[in-house]
Amino acid sequence: MVVALRAVRVRYGPLLALDDVDLTLVAGERVAVVGPSGAGKSTLLALCTAAVRPTSGTVEVLGQDLTSATPRQLAAVRRRVGALYQRLHLVGRLRVVHNVNAGRLGAWPWWRALLSLVRPLEVAAARQALARTGIEALVDARTDELSGGEQQRVALARLLVQDPELVLADEPVSSLDPARAEEVLRLLGETATGRERTLLVSLHDVDLALRHCDRVVGVRAGRVVFDLPAAAVTADLRRQLYAFEPSG
Repeated sequence: MVVALRAVRVRYGPLLALDDVDLTLVAGERVAVVGPSGAGKSTLLALCTAAVRPTSGTVEVLGQDLTSATPRQLAAVRRRVGALYQRLHLVGRLRVVHNVNAGRLGAWPWWRALLSLVRPLEVAAARQALARTGIEALVDARTDELSGGEQQRVALARLLVQDPELVLADEPVSSLDPARAEEVLRLLGETATGRERTLLVSLHDVDLALRHCDRVVGVRAGRVVFDLPAAAVTADLRRQLYAFEPSG
């Protein structure tokens, strides 16, 4: 079991963001969470790194109960989890190799991380990861001089060198054109292949989810309304998930 959410509720003041959510992921799965804006998708993913704590219920990730974990135990789990967000969290003034090597910071002692800023370490591994994303030639370029698509590939290469057991991607393609979105989802899927890696990605676009994931979880108003193999998600379920409900 890689992720296990049991009877999870999350409140932000009067707002109930998640309500009685149960969700489990096993090693090697590629799972998409889909639903309208404000459904609770981002909150669900944030629970998996303890960036958000549940108001009630339990969250277990990689065998560790995050609701009772010590800071040291949380740090150990986070080293095994990779994340990709709409904001890529790259340092623009640094060269690409440094941003890729940031994926290794959780595994390096502090002195090794500082040394790598002076003279990049494990450059061969960084080049190999960049080659998988198609931009090996940019290893020495300044990151802020790259296009948006190239920066997205740098962030993916960072994930590859981290080699996480669980990959979380929160709306990673919402600002991309359709062709680039397909490519990013393909590359994300590749990060979850081999070594029993697991992918959990939130998406607005159900078609993308069906093409790139094995399982789709529909979330609406903080509740899981379906959890099915991609092939079992019908047009009727999709309409119900995104149905407009007038207020008042």
